[in-house]
Amino acid sequence: MRTGERRRMTVEERRQQLIGVALELFSRRSPDEVSIDEIASAAGISRPLVYHYFPGKLSLYEAALKRASDDLADRFVEPHQGPLGTRLLRVMHRFFDFVDEHGPGFSALMRGGPAIGSSRTNALIDGVRQAAYVQILSHLDVQDPPARLELVIRSWISLAESTALLWLDGRRIPRRELETQLVHDFAALAAVSAAHDKEMATLLHGMLADEPADGPFSDLVGRLMTLGPPLSL
Repeated sequence: MRTGERRRMTVEERRQQLIGVALELFSRRSPDEVSIDEIASAAGISRPLVYHYFPGKLSLYEAALKRASDDLADRFVEPHQGPLGTRLLRVMHRFFDFVDEHGPGFSALMRGGPAIGSSRTNALIDGVRQAAYVQILSHLDVQDPPARLELVIRSWISLAESTALLWLDGRRIPRRELETQLVHDFAALAAVSAAHDKEMATLLHGMLADEPADGPFSDLVGRLMTLGPPLSL
């Protein structure tokens, strides 16, 4: 090989390059607004060559979404060490890091759109939600969750998604405050469910057993206490 000669990419290397370029563009603007010509230009290749590796923009978007969904699912992976509230707060930090990095793409993904209508795309989204659900269950050390617990966790995951979307629309609330608020929301949802179910009450006591005085769950109790006697029961 002559000195300075560029090595030709393999098929898989070129595909991965295109996925990375597309993901970067989709992260800055809605996928519907990104053309194949832009992707080709950013990758330094011709438009026909993009079609050589991907049959269309939707297939390229799905490949980029697969990489992004794997990344997002990984954000919910957390070592089982320390109080639950602290673990959830770290998860929310990483979740909002992802939302911050992929704002327009995340928004388009969750809200849907003309370029995001395939069953494969929907399956990837559901896969992220399921991965988050399984991770939370593992932190609660629950193998066979009762219906009320499943409702709490899945409602909280949906709340995290909708909160992130609202935050992207103007970012009017500091994200760190929203991260803490979402951890508080998890405790609040569990507490409301515990008021109606003994099994959930036992689970809630376990969640709070190792909570330190400066932990997120204790912080919620302290904030509620400052609201006055009617709410300090």
